[in-house]
Amino acid sequence: MIKVTRLNDTDLVINADLIEFVEAIPDTIISLTTGKKIMVKESIDEIIDRVAQFKRKSGVRVKSPDTSTATEGS
Repeated sequence: MIKVTRLNDTDLVINADLIEFVEAIPDTIISLTTGKKIMVKESIDEIIDRVAQFKRKSGVRVKSPDTSTATEGS
């Protein structure tokens, strides 16, 4: 789970495993595998860092903030 901030300054916790993609147009929009879209204040890089940090805590080794280089833990 990662914590993000909606545009109205309310906190929201989302399941990082449900993130399908993140885009900035210009606000950051997180699209979930459920079809829901969430507009947040955090940048794409901040979202990547939070997901990587969550994955590390979950036992998934992440070589860089780029989630495409993640591998499952030993």
